[in-house]
Amino acid sequence: MDKNFLWGGATAANQMEGAYNVGGKGLSSNDVMTGGGVDKSRRVTFVTKDGKEDSLAMEKLNELPKDAIIKIIDGYSYPNHDAIDFYHHYKEDIKLFSKLGINSLRLSLAWSRIFPLGYEDDPNEEGLMFYDAVFKELKKYKIEPVVTLSHYETPLGLTNKWNSWCDRRTIDCFIKYCRVVFERYQNDVKYWLTFNEINCITLGSWGGFLAGGIIARNENDNYNAAHYQLIASAKAVKLAHEINSNLKVGCMLEYAPVYSFTCHPSDAIEANKQMHKTHFYGDVQCRGYYPNYYFKELEKKGISLDITERDKEILKEGCVDYIGFSYYNSSTVSVNQDIIDNIERTTGNLLTDSLSNPYLSTTQWGWTIDPIGLRYALDLLDERYHLPLMIVEIGLGAIDKLENNHIHDDYRIDFLKNHIEQVKLAIEEDGVNCIGIFIWGFIDQVSASTGEMKKRYGMIYVNKNDDGIGDCKRIEKDSYKWYQQVIKTNGEEL
Repeated sequence: MDKNFLWGGATAANQMEGAYNVGGKGLSSNDVMTGGGVDKSRRVTFVTKDGKEDSLAMEKLNELPKDAIIKIIDGYSYPNHDAIDFYHHYKEDIKLFSKLGINSLRLSLAWSRIFPLGYEDDPNEEGLMFYDAVFKELKKYKIEPVVTLSHYETPLGLTNKWNSWCDRRTIDCFIKYCRVVFERYQNDVKYWLTFNEINCITLGSWGGFLAGGIIARNENDNYNAAHYQLIASAKAVKLAHEINSNLKVGCMLEYAPVYSFTCHPSDAIEANKQMHKTHFYGDVQCRGYYPNYYFKELEKKGISLDITERDKEILKEGCVDYIGFSYYNSSTVSVNQDIIDNIERTTGNLLTDSLSNPYLSTTQWGWTIDPIGLRYALDLLDERYHLPLMIVEIGLGAIDKLENNHIHDDYRIDFLKNHIEQVKLAIEEDGVNCIGIFIWGFIDQVSASTGEMKKRYGMIYVNKNDDGIGDCKRIEKDSYKWYQQVIKTNGEEL
């Protein structure tokens, strides 16, 4: 590995900060999402104009009454409210991160901590001061921050005011927020990411609310919200470069390679079509224009896209400097109806629905385990875009057992070891320009997809359960010591 390779850990504000109503913070879209689990969906709570309180599963939010106000309701559990309380533990946590040896930390800013409603004229100074303190602490330990501007949360005020990213006015709200943080933290943060896993916003009402805080009542809502986020991303890139030419702004894709189940050419074409759902977002943010295949898809679906000539210019002016992506699994497809009807499906990941791949095993949550797929993903992205790559999320969700104050997670060590080996091959054998890897949830956090604590990704155990019970004590797992050695030897000892 290059001597400047970024060995990091990845986090998100809504999954770790807690303190949801402290320091002037407003509610985010994530703050109204209840806990869930493998057997039940996360829900969103609301009240109608006649005072009726209720909730809806996220995949059914298109059924939300139009007069509903989304809000917190007594009697429901909201795991993100307290999360792991990084807000009050950040000093001891960053010290523990430094002891691990990471030289970079991916974190996100809570937009609603800085603009509580999202549309105010002036930012919340107390929220900015919190991040002042966090960046100061990171600098103390020589840890390079990589900061996501919007990581699966949007100020709830924007959702209730005009349905968030379904309205073009949200672009200006986002850019106002970007200007504040770019100017404030330009000497603290070099690497920025715009929207976390931006390609998830078009995955129906579930993806729309998670990635954009929108109530998507039809596909048209999803596609236009995605368009507005792409315009906002391009404008943010241009703004950052104007404020400080040293700032680097990247996109962030949820990247899951799609394989054809057979070698039939029709399956190969289907796999390529499925990859368009991800590559489209990379194509726009890296190349600066909408590809022809996307316009053809809109035509077939009857989507009316609110795209202007000025929008097209903005996309060209705001191409990203690097590509960040998450990698957890791969998926497999076929157009053969007999195969579709008779092959078991792997549906553990809410973001990907796949035929079961006979060559791969799965996690406890049904996600395929595919280390070689990571090398394949790196090769594809490198060949397609010719930009520096950051693996800004990778990890294994599992049920960890605390025994005598220890967690023996050899399964996590094996998972990460096998994947890092493939990263090394991509760099050393294929010439891929990968500049960093960030282990997702290297400290236990609330799961984004299920709202659970028991689905743990961390190398640092946080003593807290799904029911909220626990003192939040931090305990090093076996994988912590393993990763410490990996970093110390710059990847030579796995």
